[in-house]
Amino acid sequence: MDFAKPLSADQIKAMQAHYEAWPAHQIVTNAVNSNGINQTAKNAEVAQKLTNVFSDEVKTGKVANQKQSGRCWLFSILNTLRHRMAAQYHVPDLELSQSYLFFWDKIERANMFYAHMIALADRPLSDREVAFYLSRPGDDGGQWAMAAALIDKYGVVPRETFPENAVTTKTSELAGLLNRKLRKDGLALRNLVRQGADDATIEATKQECLTAVYQITASAIGVPPTHFDFEYRDDQHQYHCDENLTPRTFYQKYIGVDLHDYVVLSNAPDKDYYQRYSLPSQDNVIAGLPIEFLNLPMQALKQAAIAQLQDQETVWFGNDILKQVDRQAGLMDSELYLQDELLGVDTTLSKADRLRTHEAEVTHAMTLTGVDLRAGVPQKWKVENSWGEKVGQAGYFIMADNWMDDYVYEVVVHRKYLAKDQQAALQTPAIVLPPWDSLQ
Repeated sequence: MDFAKPLSADQIKAMQAHYEAWPAHQIVTNAVNSNGINQTAKNAEVAQKLTNVFSDEVKTGKVANQKQSGRCWLFSILNTLRHRMAAQYHVPDLELSQSYLFFWDKIERANMFYAHMIALADRPLSDREVAFYLSRPGDDGGQWAMAAALIDKYGVVPRETFPENAVTTKTSELAGLLNRKLRKDGLALRNLVRQGADDATIEATKQECLTAVYQITASAIGVPPTHFDFEYRDDQHQYHCDENLTPRTFYQKYIGVDLHDYVVLSNAPDKDYYQRYSLPSQDNVIAGLPIEFLNLPMQALKQAAIAQLQDQETVWFGNDILKQVDRQAGLMDSELYLQDELLGVDTTLSKADRLRTHEAEVTHAMTLTGVDLRAGVPQKWKVENSWGEKVGQAGYFIMADNWMDDYVYEVVVHRKYLAKDQQAALQTPAIVLPPWDSLQ
């Protein structure tokens, strides 16, 4: 039977009749037309249950602001590190430079992109993997392991040492410029390979391309410091000055976290649990920390996150911030907007089916700073965002536990919080995921 038939007048008439026979159609239409879908469907009970009180909470300071950029993955990892440093050295509102890591990501990401273009030069531009790399070579988004790889190689610096500027706070112009440059270079490198150029010529051309990317990035962001003096006053107003530090010695001395000891736990029920997965297509540093996940049931992610919070360490987590969120109020609840109930339909999909159909995606990274436990069971979570103090509750959000079930896909914890069977699963070979996987 052919199902690709044009809509008939009778079909349209029947659909209209069904709509008009719905008793609530006029009231719902009037309300939605006047207020929009979400505002009409908003569940008033959510605000009543998501109170700003938590049984377990890490002391933190003012929130950061990524502004008009896609650098949440950098902000979130630096938040976890700065809170640790702030507690030890009594500098509650210290920020680490997001611009510093952003600079090196652009350089390292270009190097990785050129390597992909050379390695895949024998494939056509229509090849799915080649097209994936060409789709967004200079964009901002990233994974926890990408940030960890940059820190591992380049260290960190205080924000005052390498501050934000007009480009880092609104990155679309730079991203567009780099996308054009990288695509042009990618075509040139592919052509050299396809024309049979020798390795020395290809390598020299690649280096010329990287030099131009450095020139663009340095002009836009500035040249990162190689040495600096760290000056600060602690919360007792005592002055401190540590001179002639490098970014790596600063990291080792003042933070000292071995990021290789941390594990990205994923909850992706479209895949097997207790299995390692890797996503090499997303790696940004050649020979750097690889992007890997240990896929576990959500209860395991919660238990590990709670244990880390109770040890006074915050938790990086990846999520889909585009779903069921009131940004201004800072509320996250799976029943915040009752759209199906309002419109008399059922759009429910399981988490696994949402991942399989690309309804679900990891769109944002934030930081868990607290949890509210009742008889050991989490009711809600305190979330530090990176959108500044004018959204949410002074920049913090309150996440219902049901939202974590539905829209959280990754948490990053120290491996010591894993149970024995989870530790054992870490030793299994990693299954390589394609670049277009739902966890990308």
